[in-house]
Amino acid sequence: MKTYNAVIVGAGSMGMAAGYYLAKTGVRTLLIDAFDPPHTMGSHHGDTRIIRFAYGEGSDYVPLALRAQELWNELEQEAGETLFLQTGVVSVGKKDDDFLRGVRESSERFNLPLEAFSAAGLHERWPGITVPDDFCGYLESAAGVLYSERCISAYRKLAVQHGADLLTNTRVTAIKPDTGGVTVETDSGSYRGEKLLLSAGAWNPSLLQSLGLHLPIVPTRKTVGWFAADEALYSQERFPAFVFSLENSSFYGFPDIDGTGLKIGRHDSGEEIDPDRLDRTFGTHPADEGELRSFLETYMPKAAGALRQGRVCIYSVTPDENFVIDRHPEYPHLVIAAGFSGHGFKFASAIGEVAAQLLTEGSSSFDLSLFSLSRF
Repeated sequence: MKTYNAVIVGAGSMGMAAGYYLAKTGVRTLLIDAFDPPHTMGSHHGDTRIIRFAYGEGSDYVPLALRAQELWNELEQEAGETLFLQTGVVSVGKKDDDFLRGVRESSERFNLPLEAFSAAGLHERWPGITVPDDFCGYLESAAGVLYSERCISAYRKLAVQHGADLLTNTRVTAIKPDTGGVTVETDSGSYRGEKLLLSAGAWNPSLLQSLGLHLPIVPTRKTVGWFAADEALYSQERFPAFVFSLENSSFYGFPDIDGTGLKIGRHDSGEEIDPDRLDRTFGTHPADEGELRSFLETYMPKAAGALRQGRVCIYSVTPDENFVIDRHPEYPHLVIAAGFSGHGFKFASAIGEVAAQLLTEGSSSFDLSLFSLSRF
């Protein structure tokens, strides 16, 4: 049985990044994925993800977001390709909205630049946006868009270059920890590791149950669509990525990048699913396109053109929508990265670094108390 210093189960966003940081420091690393990353079966496909820093979900996230951007910039340099597009990100909602209050508080606490707009000011700056008079917005001009699949590919290429082994299209059938390490059984053989990172996305809950942890993480079906838009209003040169926090819903989206159409998704709601039985056909439910088009017709009417394409992906949602990044209470050489609740990708670089630190040093320089297992 081949033995490694570290085995990573799930080589998607967090796992592939962790594999790179481990291999780069000389740790003998094995990455195992049930598919062939980057792929369309998890939470990193669909071309793009937003990265922002004045974090409306809570200012405790800000240091992790800032570190993540530093690491994405370093990855760009090492990979020699564009991974980040600085479009700016505008957050929009009613003036008394909790999310917008969080954006302001994060900006103030960490002295992050933020440009404020009234409803009229939003329309004047971006004529493609139409909102009621009691709305306002905040622009982070330093924020923007990550090319998510390129990021995974870059981490994969460099991890392998630094000596990591990668098993693709290999399903893990059992994880058997003991006091001296862990044995990982797959459909193509067994492997031994001194340490293990579990970062298998929507497949985490079932694997965690086999390790005696019953966490309230809910795999959830989500959709995004690309719509034909007036490029004079919505192109990447003229329009930012955006987050709209509404009274009973939350939407996010991207400018029309390279003529592909304006991309839009709904952040809240969604259908609980089994990832092995998920219907990945966009349009199965009328709301797949309908709720996205309804948002555009209301707030960005000149982006509500023909549907160019639609995709289905998965969120893994915790009750408080905060992540799980912690060590197993009984087996501290097992690290868990799970429950990223639809807002984790931007942090993948920093979480990969943190996971590598937890595996090699047993602790991280970041305060991870927000992400503790003990809160459940």
